[in-house]
Amino acid sequence: MLPCRKSYQGGVLLLKRILVTGYKASELGIFSLKHPGISIIKKAIQKRLTPLIEEGLEWVVVSGGWGVELWAAEAVLDLRASTYPELKLAVITPFLEQEEKWSDEKKNSYTSVITRANYVNSITKTKYEGPWQFKERDKFLLRNSDGILLVYDEDTEGSPKFMKQQAAQVAAHHDYPIITINASDLQNVAEDEQDMEHGDPWGDMDTLPPNEPADYEEI
Repeated sequence: MLPCRKSYQGGVLLLKRILVTGYKASELGIFSLKHPGISIIKKAIQKRLTPLIEEGLEWVVVSGGWGVELWAAEAVLDLRASTYPELKLAVITPFLEQEEKWSDEKKNSYTSVITRANYVNSITKTKYEGPWQFKERDKFLLRNSDGILLVYDEDTEGSPKFMKQQAAQVAAHHDYPIITINASDLQNVAEDEQDMEHGDPWGDMDTLPPNEPADYEEI
């Protein structure tokens, strides 16, 4: 088990390691890397993570599945490259070579993330053997994070439902924040993006300026 790295300031929990997960791409009807929804999801994740980073978040943890988890990793790497160089990414997979049967295009995206992550490991040191490996992954990730960010809407059930249930069980006994991004949040981000693309019709609005390491322990 990784040692707990939670800290408090004025009685308020400061997250050091947050787990990010959500829908699989197929659950969202996304089958192309060029789908516009991917960009919206990544921007929504960045929007949620930014205040946490400014409050002391150090690590974002994903398991790298094709869908929200991999897009979250890309969003984190973009934040690290643009604004928060100290932010770290951990990719902890349920088993070895989880991308083995993916298309070449998806494998390339996955490899790009893996090669830039600060920490990469697998819960089980074998290839896929059975569903038990996903269960072990979930237990480990919940046990070794300080909170969770879920891209999940109660009106659209899918695989994140089970992780949220498990997170709620952890939160019932420990200080474990559960943060969600739902359909309404994604719609708001999409509308903001549309406004930015169309620009200011009056041409006189100022542009707001942007907001101004410990290694991840081995398993």
